Amino acid sequence: MEQLYASWLSDAGYGEITRIEALSGGCINNTARLQLDSGLSVVLKVNNSAPADFFHAEAAGLAALSQRQAVRVPAVLQVSDRYLILEDLGSASPGRDYWPVLGARLAALHREPAEAFGFTQDNYCGATIQSNAVVSNGHQFFAEQRIMALALQCLDRGKIPKESVRQLRRISDRLDNWIPDFTPVLIHGDLWIGNSHCCADGQPGLIDPAVYWGWAEADLAMTALFGGFPATFYQSYYDNSEITSDWQDRMPLYNLYPLLNHLLLFDGSYLRDITEICRRFA
Repeated sequence: MEQLYASWLSDAGYGEITRIEALSGGCINNTARLQLDSGLSVVLKVNNSAPADFFHAEAAGLAALSQRQAVRVPAVLQVSDRYLILEDLGSASPGRDYWPVLGARLAALHREPAEAFGFTQDNYCGATIQSNAVVSNGHQFFAEQRIMALALQCLDRGKIPKESVRQLRRISDRLDNWIPDFTPVLIHGDLWIGNSHCCADGQPGLIDPAVYWGWAEADLAMTALFGGFPATFYQSYYDNSEITSDWQDRMPLYNLYPLLNHLLLFDGSYLRDITEICRRFA
């Protein structure tokens, strides 16, 4: 494997690898910063057991986000079935303006409407296949391709009781009771705090996307999971968007999807959170 990406880097003019620095944060792939004798550095993601389309799907998502020119993402330098080579954004500690700038830029990403829900191809949220068949109805999309798709997988693996799945079906059938008929936009799709990145110049960036055309509020809702974002981020998002003040009432519904995904991948306490949401809405 190393010979493959080392040869590509050399042939492409990036130079020979002089140092490999392991990077933390991911639990699906092995990620490292490669220092090169040209003085350049790149980020390498490797997964020998990944499906053949795994890194190609991530590359397509990064390209879609880059095309919007709203939030910085790493450029894709090379993609293969087993590895992905990305621009090295460097790293720094977030300054005072970091979170407000990220809030404004996420709002800018969410301002551009899409024509339908879904995406140009299926991709992955973590290691989970994410279905993105294009449909015009957002409630149908979120019900079938997000909530129920994962609920049934969890049921098949014995990770969730049948009663919870029945409750999730009742919620899915009535999503339009709580969620307005929002216009789809391109969203990051896996926007927890670990996927925000402070670049070397102090500017915010986003990494590890699971993009699709969906509800902007779903992106924002996930920022509240697993540590949450600072208050200055949300205030900036509010100031630069037309989001309504009651979006937090809907947040648990959106977060059923990442919670189900974490239950599917990692077990743990996620079933308790899902059960509480079902008790509230079913």
